[in-house]
Amino acid sequence: MESEAPRGQIEFEDLRRESVRRKETETPAVTILMPCLNEIETLATCIGKAKKWAEASGREVEILVADNGSTDGSQEAARSLGARIVDVAERGYGNALYYGIEAARGDFVIMADSDDSYDFSNLTPFVEAYEAGAELVMGNRFLGGIHPGAMPWKNRYIGNPILTFIGKLLFRSVVNDFHCGLRGITKDAFFRLDLRTTGMEFASEMVIKATIMSLRIVEVPTTLDKDGRSRPPHLRPGRDGWRHLRFMLIYSPRWLFLVPGLILTILSIFAYASVYLNFHPLDGVEFGIHTLFFTQASIVIGLSAVFVAIAIRIFGARENLLSEHALLNTLNRFPILEAGAIFGIFISSLGGYLGYNALNYWMSLDFGLISDSNLIKTVSLSTLLLTVGGIVFVYSLLLGFFVLTTRSQR
Repeated sequence: MESEAPRGQIEFEDLRRESVRRKETETPAVTILMPCLNEIETLATCIGKAKKWAEASGREVEILVADNGSTDGSQEAARSLGARIVDVAERGYGNALYYGIEAARGDFVIMADSDDSYDFSNLTPFVEAYEAGAELVMGNRFLGGIHPGAMPWKNRYIGNPILTFIGKLLFRSVVNDFHCGLRGITKDAFFRLDLRTTGMEFASEMVIKATIMSLRIVEVPTTLDKDGRSRPPHLRPGRDGWRHLRFMLIYSPRWLFLVPGLILTILSIFAYASVYLNFHPLDGVEFGIHTLFFTQASIVIGLSAVFVAIAIRIFGARENLLSEHALLNTLNRFPILEAGAIFGIFISSLGGYLGYNALNYWMSLDFGLISDSNLIKTVSLSTLLLTVGGIVFVYSLLLGFFVLTTRSQR
């Protein structure tokens, strides 16, 4: 869902200037942010705990509620307890947190759900980590303790561990609880991350981008209690788990496209060459001539996946969505367009030449029935080279466009 003020580099400097202005007016050092959608049953309890912690800590603290369209009186209840309200019209957990953090007056924003499942009365470890230099402070529920009934068994023993393992594997993150809802981030780090997602995957995006950008990340133990609501939670484990996984894969083109594409291409080329040269590496298994067309389709799919991975990686680095890579920087200086276009034309021309010879042979048969296996092989190789040459040519144009630099990047 699009917002009125698009997120991205265009508004980055404006947000930074606003952050500086807030500092000059002696705003609170810490903002406690609570996303809210019809949490009248628990919101007052959360605000009360946050206020008690703020008083005990002796720090300047702001309590901010990012309301996502409540209709149960949550806004009025929050105001009556001294909390500040920011109305977020765009629905979604990520939207509520994004615009809440953007509106926060504190230099450090601690956020957690307003369903009384997280302990707002014990935020000192988060602030101490921030004061020691951390830019992102993550709670870890598995270290601090998960109370009975606080987390469904499939989330505790399957969903969260698997998604966290995948996140650590793909991005080499130090975070051991990717989806803990109690976390803190500095305003400066938030602006630099340029977060884009609008739903529950916002939690994964924050950790992944913080890891990619080498932010100073610290993990502290925290607890998880059973929420105090009488209605079902907003979280939908299957749907939201898939959205987290999908985002992780999209942000890792190496494992989503590059590695599978390379494996498929290499294996398919080997299989194609084996059939073309009548080589049978498997005892008792003999592939027919028509296998060529299946293997050449696999070559095309695998090669396309490799090019897609390179294109995503270059575009992601260009738009500050992914980190830069030394090999990609070298590729940026390489004449991709010219070299790729020449190579693509050469391969296509070779395929066209083979196809022309096959056509001449067919003409000599008066366009009759073809039973010569060598001719079928020639036709297969011709179409394969034409297709590969076309793919190389088209993607060279695309990559050449992506490596164009803006004036700010020179």
